[in-house]
Amino acid sequence: MSDPSSSVPPADRYGRRPRPAPSVPADDELEPEDGGRGRTRLPRRALVAIWAAIALAVAAVGYLAWSQHAANPVTADVVSFRVLDAERVEVEMQVSMPPGSTAVCTVEALSESYAQVGTLEVPVGPSDRQTSRYEVTVRTSQLATTGVVEGCRPG
Repeated sequence: MSDPSSSVPPADRYGRRPRPAPSVPADDELEPEDGGRGRTRLPRRALVAIWAAIALAVAAVGYLAWSQHAANPVTADVVSFRVLDAERVEVEMQVSMPPGSTAVCTVEALSESYAQVGTLEVPVGPSDRQTSRYEVTVRTSQLATTGVVEGCRPG
């Protein structure tokens, strides 16, 4: 056992190793055949290759995002909805698309369990502004609790 009067723990306890003397190289500076772990740093070429791969991945993600937006420049958001009765929901939506173009938006009415209880294809545009508002009424097969724009496609 150790001496209880000693307040300094032994140097090899709790995962600590004693530091080598300054004149003796550390374990990771020694070659494996000399009892060290060898070089732990990656070669410069490997680091350059890793950073190039990361840059390429970021560029690819950026290109995919841009190409998706270019392929479908029409976006829509629900501004508000109002349940009129058990058979109708009124949805106000805001559609953004290039001026002069047309699109077709799919508006859905959903029940409390998120089941689709009504759908409507709405032709929008052309408009001289980039963003326009539209108000549509979707007929439902049962009481709806919300109205959503499922998506829009160029028309």
